[in-house]
Amino acid sequence: MESKTLSDGEIRQQASLSSQQEQQPVQEKKSIGRMLIDNVKEPGSALQIVIAAALAIAIGLIVTSTTDSIPPAVAPLIGIPGTLWLRSLKAVVLPLIICSMILAVQKLKEMTSGKARKLGIATIVYYVGTTVLAIVHSIIMTALVWRNLMVVASRESLVLSDDDAEKYEERTEVKIESVVVQMFESFIPSNVVNALATDSLLAVLVTSVIVGALIKGPTSHLLKVIIEVEKIILRVITWLIKVAPIGVFFLILPNMFKLNLADIGTNLGILIGGSLSGMALHLFIVLPIVFFAFTRKNPYAYWFKCSPAWTTAWGTASSAATLPVTLNVARARGVPRTVVDFAVPLGCLINMDGTAIYFPVVVVFMAATQGITLGPTDYIIILLLSTLASIGTTPIPSSSLVLTVMIAQSVNVPLTGMYAVVVAIDWFIDRFRTAVNVSGDLFAADVMRKYTGITDSDDDYEEADVGNVATTTAIDRV
Repeated sequence: MESKTLSDGEIRQQASLSSQQEQQPVQEKKSIGRMLIDNVKEPGSALQIVIAAALAIAIGLIVTSTTDSIPPAVAPLIGIPGTLWLRSLKAVVLPLIICSMILAVQKLKEMTSGKARKLGIATIVYYVGTTVLAIVHSIIMTALVWRNLMVVASRESLVLSDDDAEKYEERTEVKIESVVVQMFESFIPSNVVNALATDSLLAVLVTSVIVGALIKGPTSHLLKVIIEVEKIILRVITWLIKVAPIGVFFLILPNMFKLNLADIGTNLGILIGGSLSGMALHLFIVLPIVFFAFTRKNPYAYWFKCSPAWTTAWGTASSAATLPVTLNVARARGVPRTVVDFAVPLGCLINMDGTAIYFPVVVVFMAATQGITLGPTDYIIILLLSTLASIGTTPIPSSSLVLTVMIAQSVNVPLTGMYAVVVAIDWFIDRFRTAVNVSGDLFAADVMRKYTGITDSDDDYEEADVGNVATTTAIDRV
């Protein structure tokens, strides 16, 4: 048997390959090291948003702790860049919902084997189910743990000021039946133009679904216009994402000037701790278990790669303003456009897990500070009303304050000066509620992908020339 002799060229080639294999681990280490730097340099990346938020918090704490009084004009003037950025995000929400829902319904009409019906029913059941789970574990934790740590407040702190009394009297006029009627009325607008002008998102969504169902076929000229409009919206969103760190910084900093560290007593600390711990339990244990049960994927890796969405949600405190980012991030994670365009806008309006967790904690807080002990029947009422209220809450900052009054009144918890404390700190907790709400929408999108088996073919609606979202490119390399 003849032995094959290697030529000098082949020997050099093998030596070169061996050398490359030895150097590969070093190159991989270098790429991982450079990855974070690239992420920081990436315009609008999640790390940039986190750094901007941390800087705003640090500067705000330093100023409030070293300055006796801050002129009232400082906060609104400093907040102008953040306000303009937030208004820009909100400006694209309505046209984005309209385009997304119409295109999603058109795609669902083309599907066979009942996938469209399956997606619709499963999405609603999932959102309501996770909301109930959120309220149940929040009530259990509040009743067994946090209630026992709260103390009765002093008589002076329970007294309402004259100005606050007039404001809260208006909020106590909100009745349960009014909320129920208003929720159903919000499905059908009496005037479509007025619904668009007043940001009635649920009415706009329902109208968009009906229009999408009535458009006949992909050859419709109206459908082509909608596709072109969506392309323009996505280009605008891409630019807004790139300047997100600037917007988040100037949104948080003015709010930090409102924080008075001396006012954070034991009860308020427990309220914040109870709310945040309930949200953490839901976000890092309950939702990941549900997500893994359906998809068999690592929920924490998925959540981390979706960080541009929930960091933007934390900065804006608005699920509606974050919706453009949430849609793009979900698509970048490989969730089919049809699922994303249907499930995410719907979740933005009815999936408020973070808000649902907060309602029991704040109602028990107002009861405990007055020495009132709630019974099992009261907790059942809180469960039912929290579910209804969280679905009926508008996806804008601090919209839950009025509904909190309704739930408290339903279990005979009167308003006192402690509600003023709740209002004062709501802007802070609201950011975490919004981050949980948006995270829930992102988990739901991939769960619906797996459950329904829906996939987008290569010849689906033509993508806008935005590629993957700029904010996710660096994270994708992790």
